[in-house]
Amino acid sequence: MILVWLIVVLFSGGVLAWIAARWNEAAARWISLAAVTADFLLSLELWRKYSAGAHFLPNGPWLVDFNAEWISIPLAGVNIHLHLAMDGLSLLMVALTCLLGIMSVLTSWREISQRVGFFHLNLMAILGAIVGVFLAVDLFLFYFAWELMLVPMYFLIAVWGHERRIYAAVKFFIFTQACGLLMLVSILALVFAHHQATGVYTFEYADLLNTPLSRGAAFLMMLGMFLGFAVKLPMFPLHPWLPDAHTEAPTAGSLILAGLLLKTGAYGLLRFVLPLFPEASRDFAPAAMTLAVAGIVYGAVMAFAQTDLKRLVAYTSVSHLGFVLLGIYARNDWALEGALVSMIAHGVSTGSLFMLVGQLQERTHTREMDRLGGLWATIPRLSGIAMFFAMGSMGLPGLGDFVGEFLVLMGTYYAGHFGLTVAASVGVLFSTLYALKFIQRAYHGPNTHQWKIQDLAPREALIFAPMIVVLLWLGVYPQPVIRTFQPAMQAIQQFSNAPGEAPPR
Repeated sequence: MILVWLIVVLFSGGVLAWIAARWNEAAARWISLAAVTADFLLSLELWRKYSAGAHFLPNGPWLVDFNAEWISIPLAGVNIHLHLAMDGLSLLMVALTCLLGIMSVLTSWREISQRVGFFHLNLMAILGAIVGVFLAVDLFLFYFAWELMLVPMYFLIAVWGHERRIYAAVKFFIFTQACGLLMLVSILALVFAHHQATGVYTFEYADLLNTPLSRGAAFLMMLGMFLGFAVKLPMFPLHPWLPDAHTEAPTAGSLILAGLLLKTGAYGLLRFVLPLFPEASRDFAPAAMTLAVAGIVYGAVMAFAQTDLKRLVAYTSVSHLGFVLLGIYARNDWALEGALVSMIAHGVSTGSLFMLVGQLQERTHTREMDRLGGLWATIPRLSGIAMFFAMGSMGLPGLGDFVGEFLVLMGTYYAGHFGLTVAASVGVLFSTLYALKFIQRAYHGPNTHQWKIQDLAPREALIFAPMIVVLLWLGVYPQPVIRTFQPAMQAIQQFSNAPGEAPPR
């Protein structure tokens, strides 16, 4: 039941916070913080207990498993299960979700002063839905959790966002909902194809693996599911919703968007697309890797061109997630390990940058770099922390982003894609330019606008301490994370090999 509790605690905390805010808004904040902290401690306990990989269950590559009948239609022979399972990949993603969930509650402590209870209800609901996405192994349940993420995020942007919040929220909803429907069509087509081959209707992940499909049908199903995940990644050119959503969202919304929602797209590719459609994924890999490299370069160039700090950081996500997509489709050990480390490091570094931009906007009421400058002498603590995470975003050795990108580049080269490796390396060079522009334009130079604002209080600065520790840990000693992921990675590779194909190393 621990997997059920990981979800129930978050949804229950949101409801309690919504109720408590009628009498005391501070109580809503404390209840939300307690709920997400409890989940974080549960995930750490699971990691401590199972990360060595010695307690795998006999019915699959799962560390923990919960399976109960949910919806049964006997006349049609349909059984949908409330099936949750956790392996090393989902364990790491749940831990990241809870860590960034704590940060989102803390960073919105003073920023959100209107409809506090409803805000925390939506915040806990989206965190609960994300955990559900990372744990669901029944495809009907997965799609239910996937769509459930959209509603609270829409409200977070539309109610507590900035000037063009309605436009950004509707744009986000249309893009993700439209491609989500393509994913649903692919899931249903796969279920019907499995029924045609076996006489059984099932949405169970393990049952749908190795479903016999014609080459054309498999490619179309794979493409529909790929697009559903790629728009959330977001992959170039399906990214236009991202800069607007990030720019208009409140700080907590931007943190969850960058740190978690984008990771659900990468997780879906790893968990479902590669294993369910191995031959089609192999055929599509050159196109996916080319689009990944285009996104790496395009995102970095567009980030350099921005003057709005939030839009700058938003475009860096297009570039960084391009490395994740590149590593996923290179498919060898180095590339997949690099994709995972990049997912976690990006969630920490880019999420922290959004938190810092939020703190800066709260103090100066602007995000335009032309109106800033010379802030280091006024707010040295905030400026120093911003420089640390900007260096992380540009891939400075010793920090987590460097490890992830280096492994992806090595894996891509080892897979025989020399040209793509060189082009992706150019994107790394561009990341240096936008990171230096971010620091130089906002924090260095003369204080021409005579800014005199309050620096981060010690309590506010301490919020960033765990993020700094995680990024340094990933950069100096990522082995515990990689070791936790390896059994899940080997299972993904085993399932995603076409018949007769040797496992990629």
